[in-house]
Amino acid sequence: MTKLLDLTRETDRDDIDDGVEWRRFAVDAAAHGERLDKVLVMHAGEFSRSHLQGLIARGHVSVDGAQSHTASRRLRAGQQVAVQLVPTDESRAFVPESMALAVVYEDDDLLVIDKPAGLVVHPAPGHWRGTLLNGLLAHHPEAVRLPRAGIVHRLDMDTSGLMVVAKTLPAMTALVRAIAAREVGREYRAVVHGVVPALPFSIESPIGRDPASRVRMAVVPAGKPARTDVSRVATRDGFSALNCRLHTGRTHQIRVHLTSRGHPLVADALYGGAAALGLQRQALHAGRLAFDHPGDGRRLEFEAALPPDLAAAWALVAG
Repeated sequence: MTKLLDLTRETDRDDIDDGVEWRRFAVDAAAHGERLDKVLVMHAGEFSRSHLQGLIARGHVSVDGAQSHTASRRLRAGQQVAVQLVPTDESRAFVPESMALAVVYEDDDLLVIDKPAGLVVHPAPGHWRGTLLNGLLAHHPEAVRLPRAGIVHRLDMDTSGLMVVAKTLPAMTALVRAIAAREVGREYRAVVHGVVPALPFSIESPIGRDPASRVRMAVVPAGKPARTDVSRVATRDGFSALNCRLHTGRTHQIRVHLTSRGHPLVADALYGGAAALGLQRQALHAGRLAFDHPGDGRRLEFEAALPPDLAAAWALVAG
């Protein structure tokens, strides 16, 4: 059973128990009849209501000395409430973890890395540790002072390739603005199912959350504008090797746009792409990155070779 705070103490101060804060209070007349989760927000407003609801469900809240697991419970004036303010999973995830980063370029303002497939960029449910953010905090301790440790754009977990990361706040601000202004060149290689038209073309279709699935994105009328330029490199045996250039950076943009044209990425199970050509992860690689240096304005351009799994698949299609 979760340890409960001794409510017989006569102090109103916050208590620290093994590094986790306990907060206790008496329900006043204004809160009489209110829901437990709503009252907790009044007394622990630095946490979201959903996080506080999670604390209730996990037994971190007591009313009159007994655990209460029901967020909708109505409270009475005079009842004693204690809540163990366990930090959010995300806040506890921001810790340095040493890992081998493939650093392509680094100076005082930024670094460019070649991210391997399988590495999650930012902590999220199911992936609170072992992310690129954790590795950046170990590689560059000052990153703890930056939003998202200096990450200005992301690659999906199973997408490999180049990313730029800021090391200072001015550099981060400049890079975010450059991406928003479409001044950062990002080119990808992809292998898809089907025979893509030979002539280059652009896909301009708005992207938003798939109404049928929270984990997928889709082309939807109310989505955000998105444009992807597509150029076929080769086609063979029902597969096509492509170069794709992003003009915008919507979540899963290339995957969604190509799927909307009937050409899902090979091994992209989320969007209907069957495993083939020896691939067990989506066939997408951020191969080229170009931008103006946020400090001195130099034009920086980088290329990253295909990793072995995708190189082998690419060779089967493009020779």
